[in-house]
Amino acid sequence: MKESTLLKQALRQVMSGQVPAAADPYRPGWHLAPAVGLLNDPNGFIQHNGRYHLFYQWNPLACAHGAKFWGHWSSADLLHWRHEPLALAPSEAFESHGCYSGSAVTDHGQLTLIYTGNVKYADGSRTAFQCLARQNAEGGFDKIGPVLDLPAGYSGHVRDPKVWRHNNHWYMVLGAQDLTLRGKVLLLRSEDLLSWHTLGEIAGSGLNGLGEFGYMWECPDLFRLADHDVLLCCPQGLPAEADHYLNTFQSGYFVGQLDHQSAHFPHGDFSELDLGFEFYAPQTTQTDDGRRLLIGWMGIPDGDEFYQPTVEQGWIHTMTCPRELTLVAGKIIQQPARELQQLRGTMQQWQGIAMDAPIWDITQAEVEIETDHPFSADFGSDLQLQWDGEWLRLTRNNRRSGLPEQRVWRGHLRHLSVLSDRSSIEIFINGGESVMSSRYFPALPARLTLKGDRQITLRHWSLADCVIE
Repeated sequence: MKESTLLKQALRQVMSGQVPAAADPYRPGWHLAPAVGLLNDPNGFIQHNGRYHLFYQWNPLACAHGAKFWGHWSSADLLHWRHEPLALAPSEAFESHGCYSGSAVTDHGQLTLIYTGNVKYADGSRTAFQCLARQNAEGGFDKIGPVLDLPAGYSGHVRDPKVWRHNNHWYMVLGAQDLTLRGKVLLLRSEDLLSWHTLGEIAGSGLNGLGEFGYMWECPDLFRLADHDVLLCCPQGLPAEADHYLNTFQSGYFVGQLDHQSAHFPHGDFSELDLGFEFYAPQTTQTDDGRRLLIGWMGIPDGDEFYQPTVEQGWIHTMTCPRELTLVAGKIIQQPARELQQLRGTMQQWQGIAMDAPIWDITQAEVEIETDHPFSADFGSDLQLQWDGEWLRLTRNNRRSGLPEQRVWRGHLRHLSVLSDRSSIEIFINGGESVMSSRYFPALPARLTLKGDRQITLRHWSLADCVIE
């Protein structure tokens, strides 16, 4: 009965809100965004039977972090997407306050979801269950229910299972907070996805020589890349430094070697995945052709998100573009998925002094900038990028306070690839050595204006819409 009521409420919100949301000039053309309401973490990213599936945290009832549903898109090529039946609604007692994040696997040919059921109590306490759901013949998902209760020794903040197959066993990494309020990542093993055995803590605050490193670790993802194991995670509670950890919460990775039997994961230093204003909760999948793809949420929890103007049109947040990951000299390199090149129109090219550059439309565009000389770029009078020969600084006015804020990268700049989409910018530095992802809200059509008295080379493509059915 509760599920029926929730589905009716969601349908009403979609029917009443999709017209103003779709008419919003800041609505992305080729990024994924919710029809209405709030979108956050990507979930269950997988290529299953040759088709990509991307689920997502969704509150269709309001632009707020309420009880989360799982929405569902699928695509054959990362360009043409279609809406699939709603995957999960928080209708059962074991998920009463939200179907929180998780992952997807193929189990005996069946698409299967593993997610967190979030439960809050009247006294302010909470618990969490790791739950299973299997796809049925109609394309929906039948809930099996909890397969893992709250592990002993941890607070109610245990969530975001990422599951994979290794040597005929299922393994899970799980974000957690111990009873001393330190963030951890747990490793678990199962024969059948139904019964799970905790192997131990493989990373976290106070482990592997890390020291104190946050009060909660969310959204873990562990995968093999170039003969190393990479752990993505989102530590919460890292104090800001001059040029690191500048967002409310961080998203990054460790590179090491996981011993699946002993649950030992010696690893190197923590590296941030994205240095922009909005990036969190990334999730990866391995494609049929062997690539490792990543999609992240272009947002930050508990920041200034609700000052974004799209809230007035009844929707908020987008996903990042899909990115291909490689590991070079222990560092993750991110590049836009090669499929996105099919969105390109005719290329325009220009070379000369930066201040003499043409003022191009970047409403939906890709721009490549080659130079190692100082220059500055203005994106639609809302976001500025400046390179001074040592620091690359991305600056805007905070949407809540109106005061300037910035994000920074330091290194030797050679090349930038800027992908823009009405209200988002993704800046790939030196072929993906680092990335800055941010939402912005320019005067439309958005224009790119350059300044500087040294040589610069530019290439520009307009980008077509993705198709969403």
